Amino acid sequence: MLQQVNGHSSGSDAHGGESLREDLQEFLGGEAPLHQLDDLTKVNPVTLETVLRCLQARYTADTFYTNAGCTLVALNPFKPIPQLYSPELMQEYHAAPQPQKLKPHIFTVGEQTYRSVKSLIEPVNQSVVVSGESGAGKTWTSRCLMKFYAVVAASPTSWENHKIAERIEQRILNSNPVMEAFGNACTLRNNNSSRFGKFIQLQLNSLLVPRAQQMTGAAVQTYLLEKTRVACQASSERNFHIFYQICKGASADERLQWHLPEGAAFSWLPNPERTLEEDCFEVTREAMLLLGIDAPTQNNIFQALAGLLHLGNTRFADSENEAQPCPLMDDAECSVRTSASLLRLPEDALLETLRIRTIRAGRWQQVFRKPCSRAECDTRRDCLAKLVYARLFDWLVSVINSSICADPDSWTTFIGLLDVYGFESFPTNSLEQLCINYANEKLQQHFVAHYLRAQQEEYTAEGLEWSTVSYQDNQTCLDLIEGSPISICSLINEECRLNRPSSAAQLQTRIESSLAGSPCLGHNKLSREPSFIVVHYAGSVRYHTAGLVEKNKDPIPPELTRLLQQSQDPLLKVLFPADPEEKSQEEPSGQSRAPVLTVVSKFKASLEQLLQVLHSTTPHYIRCIKPNSQGRAQMFHQEEVLSQLEACGLVETIHISAAGFPIRVSHRNFLERYELLRRLCPGVAPSPHGPPLDEGRSAPWPLADLAAVSRLRRFLWQPPERHWAAKGGQSPQNGLHTPSRPRCKPSSRTSSTLCQPWLGHQLRPRRPQCTVAGPRCS
Repeated sequence: MLQQVNGHSSGSDAHGGESLREDLQEFLGGEAPLHQLDDLTKVNPVTLETVLRCLQARYTADTFYTNAGCTLVALNPFKPIPQLYSPELMQEYHAAPQPQKLKPHIFTVGEQTYRSVKSLIEPVNQSVVVSGESGAGKTWTSRCLMKFYAVVAASPTSWENHKIAERIEQRILNSNPVMEAFGNACTLRNNNSSRFGKFIQLQLNSLLVPRAQQMTGAAVQTYLLEKTRVACQASSERNFHIFYQICKGASADERLQWHLPEGAAFSWLPNPERTLEEDCFEVTREAMLLLGIDAPTQNNIFQALAGLLHLGNTRFADSENEAQPCPLMDDAECSVRTSASLLRLPEDALLETLRIRTIRAGRWQQVFRKPCSRAECDTRRDCLAKLVYARLFDWLVSVINSSICADPDSWTTFIGLLDVYGFESFPTNSLEQLCINYANEKLQQHFVAHYLRAQQEEYTAEGLEWSTVSYQDNQTCLDLIEGSPISICSLINEECRLNRPSSAAQLQTRIESSLAGSPCLGHNKLSREPSFIVVHYAGSVRYHTAGLVEKNKDPIPPELTRLLQQSQDPLLKVLFPADPEEKSQEEPSGQSRAPVLTVVSKFKASLEQLLQVLHSTTPHYIRCIKPNSQGRAQMFHQEEVLSQLEACGLVETIHISAAGFPIRVSHRNFLERYELLRRLCPGVAPSPHGPPLDEGRSAPWPLADLAAVSRLRRFLWQPPERHWAAKGGQSPQNGLHTPSRPRCKPSSRTSSTLCQPWLGHQLRPRRPQCTVAGPRCS
């Protein structure tokens, strides 16, 4: 009779003893090569150094994905690997009975979320949080996950449904190149850095296809576009990709129409000589066409963008008389004329709006006209460009949503995909970096609260034997940034509400004196520029206070909006409709003036809304790691990777995953799934904690074929894939890593059932590998 020993067949006890001796020699003789360890819980001992060595060995062997308990670690290869993301590989992971037994991959996470959301017992909305530094590969990871979901979730039963699913799939995939063209840019750390955050909700419906989930649509929510990049780019960085695409990809006729001659120089188009993979104009145009943006509308968009480039060449000189407007520089008159022509604006009105400020004062709201200084003229010019681009970006998102979003009644569950800007630290950091790093702090806290803290608190509440694993909690840093009653955000907002001239040095002094007791607030006494330092979970960042309050106010002079409402361009008419209510809101006075809604306040509100959505889902985490800052393949800088591992608390995650319980099923769901087992066991009485037996079902089924019962029981004991957070976990006693087979018995607690691992063929007993917990962790 054949027996199963550690996954291998044995025909005799002698052979079984030999196999056991081989296992013992392998265990005592040494460990497997590091590049073969596909789960970091198998590393022994688990330290930063051993984890780093394992990741480096796998990276050298061109293996870029590694499990780390509940987290997937993704190393950026910095080179194309088409076979790693082929449709055939997607189908392999989708069709696998147990995809977690395949090599670690983002497709494993994708398939796990897809199977969880289509569970017949208790479907739960899922979310995938993709995090990491700028340039770690978050955008690519999100793009591949979207393609995976589009492929596996498009499985209709009829030809008509097949065409609908195919169209939805294509539109969802086409939204990527459009949003990357208008929202991504080349920075110091990443050639394709997302300058906005996005949460993509993939909408699924199980009613169309039984026992499956078909994608019926999607919705995109964006956060904090870095619109200042339109008019201000740091040294060695570039503007948004779309500006370079139209300058490099326009035809001869389009160049003539948009006034973009070959070799033309634009102030807002730095480093045009650099050619990137993202500079593909035709891909963007084709994607826009498939999203429903026709050729005439595209022409209006690109014409308006060309108008902004010419507006950036508009430069002013100092006025010799304060009562007179600033004159244009000699080469700027042509730029103003061309910009006005492309934006379909009156040239005189454009020039007047940029150089003259309108003030309403007094009881009767008298209008005064005051010439602006040179600096004010530059600010108004930049504000006009940022206003047009931000409205255009929001309009594009609304068009994408109208093209791909399904009717609320046509979908039942969703998978959320969060791709936010990575942690940033540049030589000069301002409000944009503060908001970006604030968002990363909130997401890190979500991970800490959901996994590192909640898992251990649950084990304690269930009365399990557990040694607490310490971890880095970033709540102190969040209190510094957003806490009540005083925080960095509240102080910056207060400066905006006071509506008084605020110097950079004064703001620095207020922050340092009001928050001096915070351990996460640092000081740099050698800095000549006013600034403050925040010790983030990913490292210390120095923020310059110059311009911080003005950026937070984000003022839009009402004259600029009124000017754009005069445009004869069809697109600008849509972006800036002549709304009487809007006009009345732009001109508040006296006591009727509404409180200033700052950039920080709006961003904080949208971030809280996002976290509420994440808390309502079952989250999955992908940690993207950047092997080097040069973006080169086969280069692994240990110091850079080590700092990223320390920042995200990966070692603590591995410790908890290795010593914890990977199987988690609520008591009610456990009874529903394994009810038949109890009925197949003649000598088993009903559990005192379970529901009573129905009348007529108290006796077990009379089955004569004991072998059939045995086979059925073995089949039923195999847990479904959705309950496996890992392949079993590592035993702290002996370091072995074998899949656990549950042997369940009632717990002393009334709400749960503990599930002991199957110990039939192990070297020695080890601690329980799984728990079937009560309603609290369902």
